Amino acid sequence: MSYEISYGKADVKVYRTHATPLTGIAPIPESPFTGRDNRLFAAELEIVVRGEAFIAAYTRGDNRRVVATDTMKNFILQAALNCEAATLEGWLHEIGRAFLLTYPQMERLTMRGRELPFPAALVPDRQGFMLSERLFSRDRNDASHASLDLERAAGGDAVEVTSLEAGREGLQLIKLTGSSFADFARDAHTTLPDRPDRPLYIWVDIDWRYTDPMRPLDPVHPGYVAGEQVADLAASVFHDFVSLSIQHLVHEIGERMLARWPQLAEVRFEAQNRLWDTAAVSEADPQVRVYCDPPPPYGRIGLVMRRGERATQR
Repeated sequence: MSYEISYGKADVKVYRTHATPLTGIAPIPESPFTGRDNRLFAAELEIVVRGEAFIAAYTRGDNRRVVATDTMKNFILQAALNCEAATLEGWLHEIGRAFLLTYPQMERLTMRGRELPFPAALVPDRQGFMLSERLFSRDRNDASHASLDLERAAGGDAVEVTSLEAGREGLQLIKLTGSSFADFARDAHTTLPDRPDRPLYIWVDIDWRYTDPMRPLDPVHPGYVAGEQVADLAASVFHDFVSLSIQHLVHEIGERMLARWPQLAEVRFEAQNRLWDTAAVSEADPQVRVYCDPPPPYGRIGLVMRRGERATQR
């Protein structure tokens, strides 16, 4: 019998004050983002440990080599205090590497993280308004996430990054005009009318991989792709582009991303059509309308675009 073993600790929320500022981000035309001060850096972290050293705990109840998940939580919190990275990916790398160097029975592991954004609050000052240096407001909109796979190199004294994936999740965008869906296949089951111009409300998650997984871990950040810039680029494309479907829209965003960031090898999209139902229309002005949330089910659209390969739909 063969086994594949994994265990770990999830939902470890970390709030670090005065972390290393994020600087050196190359500007792009679609976004004002070029860095952040990281006065408050917050994230939800997870570790998944893999390795045959723990098999005895499963087969014989022998826990002598098991690192308790509560110990993992405490380790993460202490390691966060010592983190010098300015990015979520850098945090995952530093903490994951520290685990492998501390616990020799861990052969490889996955670190995952989701940003918990706390942007500075806007407060009055003598000139009008300013961003506070001590007050922050929890933002529950889109956020960055990342996943990093690490393993012990031959000899056990070094740690290698085997995979790194980053993304921006939870984008919710509504465009009132400039989107359509028409001329689609029809048969006896089709009831949807052509819509030459419609509001379009989408939920979308965007993920990407680098050609070199070490590129975003450079502390100078010359090739780092910031989730804030990805979100701004997606919004810019949605604003300008007259799309004929959600598929058409996400493909355009993907093309722009691969053109803007040549260090990316792949971009992926998971989108949902959350277009509102029309509840009432003004007789005096048909642009004045009331909408309501649609009942489920929802349309889902997937797309993977890899540099040098044909795009694939899921």
